[in-house]
Amino acid sequence: MVGERLWDLRKDAGLTQDELAAALNINKHSISSYEREKSEPPDAVKIAIARYFDVSVDYLLGITDERRPLSKQGYLLRLPPDLPEEAICELTSYIDYLTFKYRKS
Repeated sequence: MVGERLWDLRKDAGLTQDELAAALNINKHSISSYEREKSEPPDAVKIAIARYFDVSVDYLLGITDERRPLSKQGYLLRLPPDLPEEAICELTSYIDYLTFKYRKS
């Protein structure tokens, strides 16, 4: 999964393997090997890739399809695990109302 995501990120950024390798201070063969899933990048390289492309490591690992790190997505609201579906629907409607009410004109 890391290789596929790395390839997508690199292509989306319009970078060659050489350019990315230089930016990450690793060699081109490592980039190629990671993209072809022949080897797994060490954790330090995964972190460097995530920082370079401003994505989460969870995205690189395929845990989530959301590219942006949670810390940059805005506020998170933890709901009680036993909250009924009806309450979640009401909460969603209320959030829509507040968004409308406080929208900057």
